[in-house]
Amino acid sequence: MNYVQLLANNTFLLILYTGVLGLLVGSFLNVVIVRLPVMLERQWKHDCQALLNKQPSKPDAAPFNLLTPRSHCPQCKHVIGILENIPVISYLVLRGKCSNCASPIPIQYPLVEFTSALISILVVISYGVSLQSLMALVLIWSLIALAVIDLKTSLLPDSITLPLVWLGLLANNFGLFCSLQDSLMGAVFGYLSLWLVYQIFKLLTGKEGMGYGDFKLLALLGAWLGWQFLIPIVLLSSVSGSVIGVSLIWFKKLPRDTAIPFGPYLVSGGLICLLWSNHVKSLFNIV
Repeated sequence: MNYVQLLANNTFLLILYTGVLGLLVGSFLNVVIVRLPVMLERQWKHDCQALLNKQPSKPDAAPFNLLTPRSHCPQCKHVIGILENIPVISYLVLRGKCSNCASPIPIQYPLVEFTSALISILVVISYGVSLQSLMALVLIWSLIALAVIDLKTSLLPDSITLPLVWLGLLANNFGLFCSLQDSLMGAVFGYLSLWLVYQIFKLLTGKEGMGYGDFKLLALLGAWLGWQFLIPIVLLSSVSGSVIGVSLIWFKKLPRDTAIPFGPYLVSGGLICLLWSNHVKSLFNIV
């Protein structure tokens, strides 16, 4: 019996393995969430300076990417050791504080790690030990990063969304989640539907109701799940967005024109359709 068969035949081992893997990936997702926007901002600044024929600012002496430098406390620059970087557990042991200067560690770190593990387990419960599960894991990990980046910075990086569109089309070339035709139409209609709403809203109000990243995000969800799930995704995300948005305005006394990122709600709608596709099909009469 090989390792894959062992996982397929032992639900406990499968859940345990997937949970640990999800925690480890979640730890890396935190690096992506924190560093990728900074990397993009630096690149945009450099490109703007080149476009305006201005002398580029002096580059940082040390490289800055997803691998370098090592993770450290932003306050005291204490380099985080291996034992301080165990997903979730280290946060609990350290009581949410830096071991060197006692500065608070953002709750984002254990939440992302735990969410990654939980949704990873839900994926393998839904799809079992299969190529579908493997591809779905890649999708949900990427969506978690996109949701948190959008929540923190109102950015949905093309470096994540665009490759996922092509990967969704490639996956469905083999019919993993839907037919290639449904996948292609999902990508096209996903982008154009929100683009049309954006143009109408801007024409009527003179304001931009959402960003182009939202169009690409719905396009990638359509590419993975098929055009039939576009309406459920939009409805689910709109309901959750409305409830949370009104709650924030009511309880936190935010101005009514406060911009609230739509990406996390699209992600939540997409995850619901991915994990409970049969229930969504039944609810919305999807054939």
